[in-house]
Amino acid sequence: MATIADWMKVDGAHVAEALREAANKLSATEGELVLDFAGVERVDAKAVTALEDLASKAKGKSVRIVLRGVNVGIYKVLKLARLDREFGFLN
Repeated sequence: MATIADWMKVDGAHVAEALREAANKLSATEGELVLDFAGVERVDAKAVTALEDLASKAKGKSVRIVLRGVNVGIYKVLKLARLDREFGFLN
C-alpha cells in the first residue's frame, strides 16, 4: 500500500496554534504529515509543548510526522527536549 502524505505550512508567528491544528488534523491523515518549518525562526515553550503533544498523538494514530526546513536553532531545541527522535526531517 502506498504512503499518503499530507502537507501543512507552519506560520512562524503562530507556531503553537499551527501545531495544535496539525494535531487535530491527524484523525484524517494516513501515512505521514509533513510540516513545513521554513518560515519558522525559533520556537518557544508553548511550541515545544505542542510538538510533544503532536508526537504523542501521531504515535497513537500510527502517523509519521516529518518536519521540513527546520533550522539549526530549532533542531537544537528539539534535541534538548529529546523530541528529535520523534520526527523525521527534510531539508
